[in-house]
Formats: sequence, structure tokens, C-alpha cells
Amino acid sequence: MKPIVAIVGRPNVGKSTLFNRLTGGMAAIIEDTPGVTRDRLYRDAEWKGIPFTVIDTGGIEVNKDDIFLAQIKKQAQIAIEEADVILFLVDGKTGITLDDQEVAQLLRKTNKPVLLVVNKIEDYSDPAALFDFYQLGLGEPNPISAMHGMNTGDLLDKVVKLFPPNISEPYDPDTIKIAVVGRPNVGKSSLVNAILGQERVIVSDIPGTTRDAVDTPFKHNGQEYVIIDTAGMRRKGKISNPTERYSVIRSLRAIERSDVVLMIIDAVEGLTEQDKKIAGYAHEQGKACILVINKWDLVEKDDKTLHRYEKKLRNELLFMQYAPTIFVSALTKQRVVKIIDLVDFVAQQHAFRVPTGTLNQVINEAVQLNPTPSDKGQKLKIFYVTQAGVKPPTFVIFVNEPEILHFSYERYLENKIRENFGFEGTPIRFIIKKREE
Repeated sequence: MKPIVAIVGRPNVGKSTLFNRLTGGMAAIIEDTPGVTRDRLYRDAEWKGIPFTVIDTGGIEVNKDDIFLAQIKKQAQIAIEEADVILFLVDGKTGITLDDQEVAQLLRKTNKPVLLVVNKIEDYSDPAALFDFYQLGLGEPNPISAMHGMNTGDLLDKVVKLFPPNISEPYDPDTIKIAVVGRPNVGKSSLVNAILGQERVIVSDIPGTTRDAVDTPFKHNGQEYVIIDTAGMRRKGKISNPTERYSVIRSLRAIERSDVVLMIIDAVEGLTEQDKKIAGYAHEQGKACILVINKWDLVEKDDKTLHRYEKKLRNELLFMQYAPTIFVSALTKQRVVKIIDLVDFVAQQHAFRVPTGTLNQVINEAVQLNPTPSDKGQKLKIFYVTQAGVKPPTFVIFVNEPEILHFSYERYLENKIRENFGFEGTPIRFIIKKREE
């Protein structure tokens, strides 16, 4: 599981700039894929071979009537409870403000590692310029310039040393781990109870009842499973609705640990930007996914309702066309019994391996139907394709010039592979390698 690094601080101290500096250019973020939300709260990063996830707390949407200081405190509280390491960013040019002092007071109470980061410092010749920041009571200030990347490498050296030791998963490799994710109050705990057939998780209609992810092992038809329930993001009363979007953070670890993600969507409210963030992370992590539309019993229906709903959902989640949908009601148990059968199916697809000879036959037929593109008189040649891995299915394509393999033709090849081999419920990854003729 990747450690989580949260950047906290008041507005305009450079949180987003530091976020981009620490994570810039990461291949895990598929910016050009239609339907993947661009408004990122999180991004994967790596330093000296150590992967981690960075959270930018600067994106909280607040109402104009909200008290400014209260919102800053909420940002810090989220980071305190979810992160492994906290970067407390202050402005080296403005100096310490009352808001900085309030956040520092919160951070001093946590047992999480906190690094005090003084941004917008470009002259390191006068250490006295940092003396004032010692009064925040968070140890030695770390001067950086996020804009110019100055000292950020030294900062990352300190960050990775503070990560907790990697804890291995306690379950058998054949156990199917199911992450139940989604926004607060979409019925995650109720659905878990309906699947298990017993009251194993506290259920409440107050968002945030379940504070921590709960692992529940169970067996069905001889197969071992673990349900990871991420219901709720916070103890009730901690966080108001404008910051519920931070249930994304709660979902990160559960998704990383899982084999199959049950993405729970409220049938009445429909898909939201927060849902897209959570689904997008599952997609980027290469997890098998099922879109579970809960509370279907509360939707007024005619004979075309389901078709219209699914079409709209597909249009809004263009990057996840492969994910099957199931319309359920945790309350009435409608179609809940079918969820585990669907989990078994997509888990199998996620781990499916295609024989190399058959795979290349399909690719050759695809090229004959739709010839490869060319650029400046040079035509793309596909020499050979092999499956390099599973979970997710990963294919290496050997070509003469990787630059000519356009995204649209790559999508065409993916569609042909899916037409012939299925892979329903799982993303597919391509690795393009150059091979001399």
C-alpha cells in the first residue's frame, strides 16, 4: 500500500504548485483519456524508487458564508486523520499569520509526522530569515521554492524516511479482495450487510458513521473473499457536506488493496464529480470494477428508464466502458445476490491470460481490417504482441516507431482484443516498445 502525503496550509501559500512539483509528469495520471476528471485531489508520485500518493488539500470547495478559519481547520483535520506524512506549507515572504498558528496548533496534537515547509524562499544565504517559523512549534523549518523546484529533492529525502514500514496483506493470494467504495451515504454499509446476510457493519443514515475501513472475510461456494468496507469518511459532526468529497482519500488505500472494486452510485442522485474521482483512481490502479447502482427501488421507472440511465452513465464515465453495471437495492435485497457472481466473473477476467499465438492472430487480422497509421511517409509496423502480465491484463506491443502509434489506433487494438477475448470489468494496459527491423 502506498503511503499518503498530504499538503496542508492556508490558501495562496503554494500548495497546488508544490503538489504539481512533487508529482509532475507521472504516467499514472491519464490526462488525455476522455471522461477522467481533471480536478485532481490526488496523484501518484515516486522518489528514489519509493511510490507514494500526494493529496492536495487546496481544492476544498467552501460556501461564501462559511467561516474562513473553520475551513482551514477542516483541511488540516482531514490530513491529520488520513495521511502518513503531513507537509505543513507556509509562505516565507508573508511570514506567520494567525491562520498558520491555528493550523500548527492542530498539527502539534497529532502523532503523525509533520514537516514544516517554508515556501517561496529563493535566497538560502541568511538562515535568520527562518527563525520566526520555529515559534510554530513544529521543529526545523524546511525552506523550498516550489515554483523553481529549489530544495524539493532534500524535502522528499526527509519525507520518504518518515514512511511507515510496508505491511504485507494477511490474506491468501487466492482470496478475492473486494473494496466497497463511493461517496458517503450511498448505502455502502447497507449493501455489505445485504451481501453478507447479517448485520456485520453498523448502518446509519448519517454520513460518516463508519470511520475506518472494515475488513470482513467470508466464504461463498468454496471461494474465500474479503470485503473492505470504506463506508463514511468521518465521525459524524467532524466534517460538513462541502468537504465530503474527501471520501476519495478514504477510498485510496482500499482500492490499492483490492482485486475488485464495487463502485457504489446513488441511483437517485446520479453520478457526481466525486464519484468520477473515485472511479478514476480504480481505473488508474488497474483494478477490476463493477458499477453498482444502489437505491434503484427509489427511482420512478418506465420500460426505458434503465436503458436511459445506463446510457447517461456510460457517457459520463467514458474511460470505464468496460465496467459492468448492476442495479440493486440494499434495502429490498433486489439483485444483491447477483453481485458476488459478477465479482467472480470480473476477477477471472482480470486474471485472464491469452495464448501468444492466438493473440497475434487477432492483432494481424485487426491490422488487415484497419491498416496501421503512417507519419511523414513512414508507416507503423507491428511486429509482435505478447501478454506480459495480469491484474490488469498488460500487453507489450513491439513496433518500428512507437511515436506513430496514435492513441486512437491503440484504442482500436484494445477494442479488437476485447471483442475476441472479453476482459469485461477490467482495464487493459499497453506497453509500446521499439524493435529494430
